Amino acid sequence: MTWWTVIRFLHVVSAALWVGGQLTVSLVVLPLARRLLDDQRRAGVLRAVGRRFGLFTAALFLPVQLGTGVALAWRKGVTWASLADPGYGRILAAKLLLFCAVMAAAALHGWASGTARPRLARTMAVTSLVGSLGIVLLATALPAT
Repeated sequence: MTWWTVIRFLHVVSAALWVGGQLTVSLVVLPLARRLLDDQRRAGVLRAVGRRFGLFTAALFLPVQLGTGVALAWRKGVTWASLADPGYGRILAAKLLLFCAVMAAAALHGWASGTARPRLARTMAVTSLVGSLGIVLLATALPAT
C-alpha cells in the first residue's frame, strides 16, 4: 500500500460520506420528520440537521475532496490543456464542472433555507443530490490507469 492508495481512499470515502449523507437526509430523515413531527418541531430538526451537515461539508468533506482531488490530478499529470483531451481529460473536466455546479446548488440551498424560501431550497437540494450522483457516475467512468 502506498500513500497514493491512502489519498485515493480518502477521496472516495469522503465522497461516499457526502453523497451518502445527502441520500440519508433525503430518503430517511425528511420522510420521517414529515410523518412524525409537527411543523414547528420539524422545522427545528431539519434546520439543525442542515446546519450540522453543512458544517461537516465545509469543514471536512470539501477540504478533503479538494485536497485529495488536486493531489490525484497532479500525480496523474493532469494539466488545464489535458482536460480537453478525449477520454480521461474530458470526463474529468465534466466531473469538475458538475462539482462546481453542485457546490453552487448546495450554497443556494443553504441560503434559501436560511431565508425562508422553501420552494427554492427544495429545488436546490434535489439539484445538488442529482448532481452529486452524476459526479459519482462520472468518477466511475474515468478510465483506469
